[in-house]
Amino acid sequence: MTIAKEITDMEGMREALIEAKRAFDMHEVPVGAVLVNQGKIIARGYNQVESKKDATAHAEMVCLKEAAKYLDAWRLSGCVLYTTLEPCFMCAGALALARVKRVVWGAPDHRYGIGELSPSSIHKVEYAGGVLEEESAKLLKTFFQLRRKENAGRCC
Repeated sequence: MTIAKEITDMEGMREALIEAKRAFDMHEVPVGAVLVNQGKIIARGYNQVESKKDATAHAEMVCLKEAAKYLDAWRLSGCVLYTTLEPCFMCAGALALARVKRVVWGAPDHRYGIGELSPSSIHKVEYAGGVLEEESAKLLKTFFQLRRKENAGRCC
């Protein structure tokens, strides 16, 4: 029997950054996520809010849906999610409902981030923030600087 190698937080976050760059290239807010189960990446997601015209198509939500299909189960107990931006309340709620064990995030979300709070009193999710924070924050900052330049000449 082969035991899967554990993925480090840095390795998981580097994979999430790959997904964030996919979103960036599609003119989406560059947030990416991967979900790991028993040392293996089982799902990937990136923001698709604009392309799907769906406010719930956050990287974390896309990742949770893909993982549920892969495992053929909505309970994702024991899984670890890596995301480049601190989860919002919607995503944090979904992570708790899906029974995700741990969430590791890169850049803080000062507007909508959940921080160390867990929206559930029954299932607690462990959070670890600041992993590859500079890279995650830089990608987001660059994205919004480019969007502002593109929109500078537009009126109303």
